[in-house]
Amino acid sequence: MESVEELRARLGEEAQAYQASFDAVDEAAASLLGVNRTDLRCLEILVGQDSVPPSRLGAALGLTTGSVTAMLDRMERLGYLTRTPDPDDRRRTQIRITPEAARLAWEIYGPIAEEGAAEIAAYTGDELAAIMSYLRRSRALQDRHRIRIAAMPPAPGRR
Repeated sequence: MESVEELRARLGEEAQAYQASFDAVDEAAASLLGVNRTDLRCLEILVGQDSVPPSRLGAALGLTTGSVTAMLDRMERLGYLTRTPDPDDRRRTQIRITPEAARLAWEIYGPIAEEGAAEIAAYTGDELAAIMSYLRRSRALQDRHRIRIAAMPPAPGRR
């Protein structure tokens, strides 16, 4: 039987492999759709929403106003989203995923969601609680270090 220290080390290795597999799936999806990873993240945000204002997309993606506009232009040309005036304030715009883009997203990610749901059905409530605790703590760790890294000075030659 493995010691707790050995299990912790293996858990760290598995977490890295898990992250790499997620990245590889997203890279394959972005390549298939002909978009970059930021564009893919934009689609991910739009899939779960009726509509989103560009400012909210910019904040979620860490983009400037100009970068959001360029991304939206690109995504609209590809047929992945639409821009419509906000019915409550016509000076504002609402962004929506197109039905075709939503269908493609489901075609790519739906089987993963379905198979994943079947996989977690085997876990007990206590096991699920432990996994959720680990994921929450891991996400908080990553968020803390993202903030730390963003505050660091640029690497030499990247100023």
